[in-house]
Formats: sequence, structure tokens, C-alpha cells
Amino acid sequence: MDIALPAIPAKRYFTIGEVSELCGVKPYVLRYWEQEFTQLKPMKRRGNRRYYQHHEVLLIRRIRDLLYDQGFTISGARNQLIDVSHAATSNAQEFRAEALASARHEAGRAQRESIRALASDMSDGAAHTSVTLEKLTLGQVREELLAIRESLLA
Repeated sequence: MDIALPAIPAKRYFTIGEVSELCGVKPYVLRYWEQEFTQLKPMKRRGNRRYYQHHEVLLIRRIRDLLYDQGFTISGARNQLIDVSHAATSNAQEFRAEALASARHEAGRAQRESIRALASDMSDGAAHTSVTLEKLTLGQVREELLAIRESLLA
């Protein structure tokens, strides 16, 4: 039963009739599959009219392939989809963890470099100032900055 299915148009929502034509199954089959496959949840609007999104059309095509072309039972197709989604979730979590670790490493490296630069600037400025790093008032900070500025301009 390997028939060529039409291309999926670039639309946001599809009616049950459109999905029926795009996937080569009857509308009553789609309604039945909604009961059997928990991943298939079209949006319902006025009068319980179903609107499918692009990813749901792809899922329906996958279900159709598993049932009609590969010969799975409903239960087998459901398990196959669950296994694939767990593998995809696991891969996505691994990728996310690697990206997060890499980002943390880069952020840590950048932070260490900025601390080194700040320490270097502070040690250079320490020769020009006699103020220790304590709680200072705004006036004291201003006076110290003006003193440093004058020493640098001299």
C-alpha cells in the first residue's frame, strides 16, 4: 500500500478533511487514532471542529506508515512511537546537558579572564591610590577617582 502522498502545504492549521487527503486515510480513522495515540491531540474550536498542526500531520503519516506499510498493530505502533519519542527525548536531554556544560565552561572562562583583568587593573591602580577596598561613601569614591585621574594626567 505504498502510495505517494501529496506534499504538506505551508499552513499553520489543517482541517480533518485536508489531513485526510494529505495522509490518505478517512476522517473517521483519524478520529479513532486520536483515541488510540495520546500524542495526537488536534486543537478543537467552535463546534468541536478539529484543527491539526504541521507536526501532527507528520505524526499521522508516521502512524499510517507503521500500521499500513510496516504491518504493526495499533499497540505495536503505539509502542514504537513511545520508544522513538523516549530516544529523541533522551538525545535532546543529552544535547542540552552538553550545551549547558559547554556554556558554563565558557562563562567560567570568561569570568576568570575578567577577574584577572580586573585584578591586574587594580594592582596597577594600587600604586596610585592609598585607599583599601572597604565600604566607601560616594564622596570618598569620587575624591579617590579624581586623585587617580590627576595622577594619570600628570
